[in-house]
Order: sequence, then structure tokens, then C-alpha cells
Amino acid sequence: MLSGGNFPGESKDPLAGPAAATLNQLYRYRRLYTERDVARAEAQGGRAAAGARSGRLAVLAGSVTALVIGSLAGSSLGFLNKAGCRAGAWNIGAAQYQAHCYTDIYPLYFVEGLWHGQVPYFDHQVEYPVLIGAAMQAAAWAVRPITDPTLRGREFFDVTVAGLVLCAVAGVLATAYLAGRSRRWTALLVALSPALILASFINWDMIAMALTAVGMAAWASRRGVLAGILFGLAIATKFYPIVLIAGLFPLCLRAGRLRAFWVTAASAAAAWLVVNVPVAVASFGGWSRFYRLNSTRGADWGSIWYFFEVRRWPLLGTMGLGALNLVSLLLFVIAFALIALLVLAAPRRPRLPQVFFLVLASFLLVNKVWSPQYVIWLVPLVVLARPRLWSYLVWQAAEVGYFFAIWAYLITQSPGTPAPGGIGGGLYFAAVLARFGTVALLGALVVKDILRPGTDVVRADGEDDPAGGVLAGAPDSVTFRRSVRRPWEYPAAA
Repeated sequence: MLSGGNFPGESKDPLAGPAAATLNQLYRYRRLYTERDVARAEAQGGRAAAGARSGRLAVLAGSVTALVIGSLAGSSLGFLNKAGCRAGAWNIGAAQYQAHCYTDIYPLYFVEGLWHGQVPYFDHQVEYPVLIGAAMQAAAWAVRPITDPTLRGREFFDVTVAGLVLCAVAGVLATAYLAGRSRRWTALLVALSPALILASFINWDMIAMALTAVGMAAWASRRGVLAGILFGLAIATKFYPIVLIAGLFPLCLRAGRLRAFWVTAASAAAAWLVVNVPVAVASFGGWSRFYRLNSTRGADWGSIWYFFEVRRWPLLGTMGLGALNLVSLLLFVIAFALIALLVLAAPRRPRLPQVFFLVLASFLLVNKVWSPQYVIWLVPLVVLARPRLWSYLVWQAAEVGYFFAIWAYLITQSPGTPAPGGIGGGLYFAAVLARFGTVALLGALVVKDILRPGTDVVRADGEDDPAGGVLAGAPDSVTFRRSVRRPWEYPAAA
């Protein structure tokens, strides 16, 4: 029989049984959730600390000191690349190609008559625009006291390099300004670009790059006249910035800022005229050689047209010079029209560097000349238009591959007995197509970012267009879209 009030084995605790089980379960859940909350808080704190460290690192990497050091380091590597030539390889035929140190600067000191005192344009016709002629003359004056012509030629190269290094620093700092406060560190991708380092001192292109980048910075700071003057001087150095000014027009049209465009364009024209007209009046034949040469030269190394021509493609590879000039120009006009249409029809006004990159890339893709140093033109625009590392590295790899391929190919093209280290057309044209393809790929990715603004990492940070100047934040005035979504309506960048 059972006695008392309890069953055998039953606890006397009034909270025993089902009630105790329920409470114990609640205690376990509470402890579990508390531990999860603590773990979550610790993880969030860790991420915040990591983010703070990353932010401090980005600020440090984007400082003027870091960017100047990066520029000088990159330029030093570029100068070291020319060590073989400075040791004499540029005087021994294919040796300069074997050492991968070819430069136009040293031989043109002699070819253009600078070594015995001839003045560019006046005493000798020069194949470059007038500011490059001025740079040539300034370096020639600096080395005039040296008596040995060979040593004087080497020092002419060194003095020119010193000026180009200053241009590299200016271009990198301007790129940092254009990237916006939170992304100034991306200018290190210009300073330490492997392709730019290798191509730095092939020619005088660094001057044009610096003038263009500083001109863009002036536009970003809403100094339209100064921007135009710098663009005009850049055009007087290398002609390509004129296509960038053209690319500015549809952006200003969409934003209703055409007055700013015309002020900048007129300032550019005025600056170009100021430095060109005196030379043209004094020696029209010397001044006009650059323009005559570009209209009479055929498909050159590096261009897709050279590939078509050597491989004898039907129609594309058999055109005469007149047809090639016309087709190349027509293709660029079509490409520019499509870019203008994209600017006016995109869900959101494209950023200025995106449009500048697309215009310049289109120009290079269809141009009949694409020299290895032209990568200098592109690097700042690629970094500003699409600051994503993987696509940048793929393109850089193709450019570096082309840099080595062109010199190896020229070894086999040099007259006389073939020297070691040369490659045939198969490998060379693979490098040509790789460079062509990666620039086209970058263009496609930039177009994707324009059509899907949520994937643009610059705008994902909340900025409209750090390089836009009067365009930044401007409402649409002319557009092919009926309505424009606000920035917060776009999905965040992946």
C-alpha cells in the first residue's frame, strides 16, 4: 500500500516534474541565447575593429606621403628597367629588344638633330606635337655642356626621365583627388602599375597623362577654365585628350551643364592655339609633320589592323591606306555615338571617368596605331572607372605580356641574322589579341556598371561622382528615360 502523499521515487520539491523540466529548458534556452548574443556582439566588435584598422590603413595608403613614395618607387623600377640600354644596349641593334629596355627618347636625340644643336620644328621637322618638342629642346639645352655625344645622349635621356618622374607624381596625386576621399588609396594602382612602370620612359606620354589627370582634377574642383587650359596643353602633347573633351559633351547635355562644357572646351582650344600658332606660323612644315605623318602611316604594331594585315584577312586586311583611315574613323564615330546614347539612356548619369574610359578605349581599339606606352593613357582612367582588383590585374597581365612580346617579336623582325630571344607571329599576335580582349572586357564591365548602378563600387559608398565637378549631384535635364530612380533605390554593390 501506498502511504503518505507521495508516490515512490517522486520528489518532494513542488517544482519537480513537468514544471521543473519546463523551467530547466527555459534556463538552457536563456543561457544559449545569451551566449549567442555575446558571441554575436564579440563578432560585430571584431568586425568593427577590423573595419577601423582597414579604414586607418586606407587613409595611410591614400596619404600624400604614401602616394609620392609609391610614385617614386614605381619610377625607380621603370628607370632600372632601362639599365641595359643605359649601359649601351641601345647602340647594338637587337640588344635593346633582348634587354626589353627600348626607348624612343635616346635615339630621337640624334635622329631629330638635337645632338648638334638643331631646334625642333625650325631646324628639323619633328613627328610630335609642340610640347614634346619643347620638352626635347629643354633637355637638350640642359645637357649641352657635355662634350662626348654618346654620353650627352645618355644624359639627355636621364634629364628627360627626371621630368617624367615629376609628371608621374602629379598624375598619381591627381588620380587620388579624383577618386574621392575614401578611395584615394586606389591611386597606388597607378603608381605601382606593372604595365605603367615598364612603359614609363619609352616616350613622353607621361606628360600628357599628368596634364590630363590634373585637368580632370581641375574640372572636379569646378575650375572649368583651368581644366580647359590643362586639357588644351595635354592635346598639344599627345592628341588623345581631344576625345575625352568630346566625351564630356553628352554628360553635360544630360545634366544641363552645357555652359560649363563650352567654357572648358573654349579654354582648351585657346590654350592649344596659344602654343601651336606661333610654331605653325614660323615653320608650318615642321609643325605640320605630326599631322601629315598620322594621316599617311599605315597599320602599325599593336593594332588590330596590323593583325588583320599580316594575317591577310579578307577585306579587313587588304584595305588601302585611304580606306583604312576612313574605316577606322567611321568605327570610332559609331562607337562614340553608342557611348553618347548610353550616357543619355542609362538609369543614372554615368560617372565622368566611366565615360572617359569608354571613349578612350574605343579610340584605341579601332585605331591603326597602338604603341606599348599608350597603356599610360589608360591606367588612371581604369582605376577611376572601375576600381575592382580582379579585372585590373587581368588587364595588367595582358599589357605586361604585350610589353615583352613586342620586343621579342621585333628581334625576329630586325634585319640581319636573327638574334636569340625572338618569337614568331603566333605568340606575338596572341599577345595582341589578349590586350585587345582585356580592354574590351573592361569596357563591357564598365557598361554593365553603368546599366546597373548598384554594382558600381564607387556609388555604393554613397558618392555620386567624385570627379564630376558641376555634374556631381546634378538632376537630369536631357535624358531618354521617362523617370530616373534615386540613388537609394538601387541595390547595394555585390
